[in-house]
Amino acid sequence: MAHPTATSPIPAAMQAPAPSSPASTAAFNILAAVSLCHLLNDMVQSLLPSIYPILKVSFHLNFGQIGLISLVYQVVASLLQPFIGLYTDRKPMPYALAVGMGFTLLGIVLLATAPTFNLLLVASAVVGIGSAIFHPESSRIARIASGGQHGFAQSFFQVGGNTGSAIGPLLAALIVLPQGQHGVAWFSIAAVLGILVLIQVGRWRSHHLARATPSHLHLNHGPALPRRSVVKAVAVLAALIFSKYFYLASMVGYFTFYLITRFHVSVRSSQLHLFVFLGAASAGTFFGGPIGDRIGPRYVIWGSILGVLPFTLMLPYANLFWTGILSAIIGFVIASAFSAIVVYAQELMPGRVGLVSGIFFGLAFGMGGIGAAVLGHIADLTSIVFVYRVCAWLPAIGLLTGLLPNLDKSPPS
Repeated sequence: MAHPTATSPIPAAMQAPAPSSPASTAAFNILAAVSLCHLLNDMVQSLLPSIYPILKVSFHLNFGQIGLISLVYQVVASLLQPFIGLYTDRKPMPYALAVGMGFTLLGIVLLATAPTFNLLLVASAVVGIGSAIFHPESSRIARIASGGQHGFAQSFFQVGGNTGSAIGPLLAALIVLPQGQHGVAWFSIAAVLGILVLIQVGRWRSHHLARATPSHLHLNHGPALPRRSVVKAVAVLAALIFSKYFYLASMVGYFTFYLITRFHVSVRSSQLHLFVFLGAASAGTFFGGPIGDRIGPRYVIWGSILGVLPFTLMLPYANLFWTGILSAIIGFVIASAFSAIVVYAQELMPGRVGLVSGIFFGLAFGMGGIGAAVLGHIADLTSIVFVYRVCAWLPAIGLLTGLLPNLDKSPPS
């Protein structure tokens, strides 16, 4: 992909607002708006795993069928995201975010009213389409509004999503559990609010597309690496995404069942424990980006993926009290990696923000979906406790971080 020169046109989808003091304030407002909508979007999406115990009883599902619901949602999202990111790199779609939230709204309505398992799968696919549209473009907006603090912007944006994911199970316990499946319809209010906010974000994006300058494209940030080195680094990052999101699939999809099976707690208690885990993950996401801005994303990746290994190894053997403590630590540490991975990949492949965001958000969703299906099948064949003993070793893949090139160093001449 050729870099734009003084005489070549700037791809519209890669343009950023020209600098000015009022624009800087507006950019932070836009970053906050996108983070809020990420909260609303992921709060709605977190309903799926949160209401699995309800759906399991209502539709007489086994663990494999529950895993299939996650697989459909996350694979649809993962397959579409890179294509959407690549398309919007080349052609801007200022109102794509509002359209994506519209699909999420439709998915909520279907999820609340689906009378059969097949329609539950359709509902999860529609929610997946909304997610596929939302994440690559919102990540782009976050980078444009970052003011150069790319790690902070990605973390601020993503902490909205993690906070929404943490709130979802809590609201599910308070709203959906007493009312059953139809209680999901209340969350359509959040989707409508998101659409209204994202229409304003679309107007800002459309207004500022013509105000870009080449200095704001960030195309030459970091060393230009050989193609082979880039491919190798992307493969390592993909392996790290596999490690992180297979483990997260065990926590997000099956932690409630693990607690109910091993410690005989109530559904409400298990959902509150899941809320604590996801809340800790939200905090870890917030701190991961700013730390990466200071010390470099590569070191954050080291500490997050490999650093969580001792705690995951202890979790399957802990009592209920220490399970709660360890799950919070695991959530905090492991969640700090994703912002760093996205920023590192954006610097690795400058000028392809949408494609990079689509690839890595897509990988995250895909690995999470595959992980949910595989782990559900393993749980049916063995036990849910055995699943956690196997997944405890996944963070050891973090050793591959040593193969990533240091982008802070200039390549040898």
